[in-house]
Amino acid sequence: MEKVRRYSPKREAILACLRSTDSHPAAEWVYAQLKPSIPDLSLATVYRNLAQFRQDGSVTVIGNVNGEERYDADTHPHSHFICRSCGKVADLPMSRVEMPDTAALGRTDSCSVTFYGCCNACLEKKKA
Repeated sequence: MEKVRRYSPKREAILACLRSTDSHPAAEWVYAQLKPSIPDLSLATVYRNLAQFRQDGSVTVIGNVNGEERYDADTHPHSHFICRSCGKVADLPMSRVEMPDTAALGRTDSCSVTFYGCCNACLEKKKA
């Protein structure tokens, strides 16, 4: 039996915050954005809800960037570029990727492609 979650204004605010940005934020960023308007919000509440959103497919985790898990509310297929210098995460449109045969390993249900490098802003700083 599926667990029914009661409505929670904090949960809705956390999800709305994630959906309002394309910066692929960490939990701490979400907390900092919401804390002024929700004074009794705790960082633990943010983490707990992010875990639930991840479990129910409302958000995805891009990965660990500079020591922080980064989240994306855009769950449509797309790739990411991560700057190794500043940690910026940017969306890239999905292009054709040749899927290898994984039948011998099991059933594949998802795939992600992430590009790593140095963003233009960091390249310009290095030039200066």
